[in-house]
Amino acid sequence: MASAADGVGHLAAENHLNVPVPDPGAWTMNNLSIGPVSLSGQQLVSDSLCVQRFDPMLGLITPINPMMAGISLVPPPPVPPDVKEIIHCTSCTLFPQNPNLPPPSTRERPPGCRTVFVGGLPENSTEEIIREVFEQCGEITAIRKSKKNFCHIRFNNEFMVDKAIYLSGYRMRIGSSTDKKDSGRIHVDFAQARDDLYEWECKQRLLAREERHRRQVHEDQQRAPSPPPIIHYSEHEAALLADNLKDDLKFSEATSVLLTWIDRGEVNRRTANHFYSMIQSTNSHVRRLMSEKAQHDEEMERAREAFRSALLTVLAQCKFSRTVVMVTVTHSGKTHLHTPQELSQSKEKLLMFPEGVIL
Repeated sequence: MASAADGVGHLAAENHLNVPVPDPGAWTMNNLSIGPVSLSGQQLVSDSLCVQRFDPMLGLITPINPMMAGISLVPPPPVPPDVKEIIHCTSCTLFPQNPNLPPPSTRERPPGCRTVFVGGLPENSTEEIIREVFEQCGEITAIRKSKKNFCHIRFNNEFMVDKAIYLSGYRMRIGSSTDKKDSGRIHVDFAQARDDLYEWECKQRLLAREERHRRQVHEDQQRAPSPPPIIHYSEHEAALLADNLKDDLKFSEATSVLLTWIDRGEVNRRTANHFYSMIQSTNSHVRRLMSEKAQHDEEMERAREAFRSALLTVLAQCKFSRTVVMVTVTHSGKTHLHTPQELSQSKEKLLMFPEGVIL
């Protein structure tokens, strides 16, 4: 009995739950997904501690006992913070802050930020020491140091700013001195510089122009090609157009030019005769095309009748030949016996001559 109690206590310790168990024998119903009860029928664990689950065998929503092995209601442990290491430089040493302290706060990152604010510098720090520390983050464009233990550092690229922000919270110690003027906790934060904002806006405008250019090129490729420009009316062009209206290859283009001139209002008393002659030429050309079409239709009808008569003649000859072959085979069958191979060849010859074709 004592060993059973020890086993239950060990199970409760594994699941981080301290639930009193008056009767260890009540836990034998766990395999049936039923909450533990004592001998008197009193429930030992409340319903709020039972996690609902679906049992596919019973088709019911049954509670799961939280004391079962492998089930824990304790949330996972938090991810340990990033452990920073000591950074050794030639002129100074950077010591990380206590990992139990909250990380240093930063302001909202400005667009195109390439400049950082560095505060809390030691009083004896120089521009050479600052450059030595922050050149590890990337190429530095400029350093503007103030007399009040802070400075502004501008990098060549934006991603270098993130590396500089990582150094926020470190304690800088110049050399091995323990003097207060040679030590200080630095704070690195984003800085809003006019040069960064101006260059970022210029870059955005350049990207917008490139996007508009690509969109314009795509629209020009999708647009249908423009028709050729229509020449302006003149007596010389009208004479050339009258000749083109008589040419079969240039008739379509000449007709479109004539319609454009009429839509533009080039017809007046002075040019009425020219337009009348061009319209007459167009009408004559259309009448000639209609007569040619009628001739081609007649030729097509004559060719169709000739084809039909020739086909009927061929069918009549095939029918006569088939009759001759049938009479010949019948007469030959009466005079002598044929082998099965000869009979099959005679049938194939009969099939070569159809009785008729449906037109």
